[in-house]
Amino acid sequence: MAEPDPRILVEITDAPLDPAPLVRFAESDEMGAVVTFSGNVRNHNRGRRVEYLEYDCYRPMAERELRAIADEAVWRWDCRVAVQHRLGRLEIGEPSVLVVAACAHRGDAFAACRYVIDSLKDRVPIWKREVWEGGEVWIEGEGDAPVRAQDA
Repeated sequence: MAEPDPRILVEITDAPLDPAPLVRFAESDEMGAVVTFSGNVRNHNRGRRVEYLEYDCYRPMAERELRAIADEAVWRWDCRVAVQHRLGRLEIGEPSVLVVAACAHRGDAFAACRYVIDSLKDRVPIWKREVWEGGEVWIEGEGDAPVRAQDA
């Protein structure tokens, strides 16, 4: 089995996310630009007031796909990438995902960061349950799964 790429940090965690350690990981003397993305839980979606979100996944598969995406970004933009996704219950305002990309130049850093988050949303099997007063739904990509009213 190949050694892990030292330019990549991938983690799925139950702990609250903090961008500072990811930025420290990605920074280096060769990297003139560091771009950070934080995906935070918002209080609304599709006309509903969101109370909280819950995330779940099959960790080995999700981590493997996250690492593949980071590998692609490192190869394409010659960068360092750190990405974390949180599982469990998240309250409004909490970050659910962090992506940090560091490259020699800002254009590449922005492109790498965007590639990682967009690919994560498309490819990584992480499931999101959105809860609001009177109901909940599992979000599947850009669409909802069937709505289930609570206590119906």
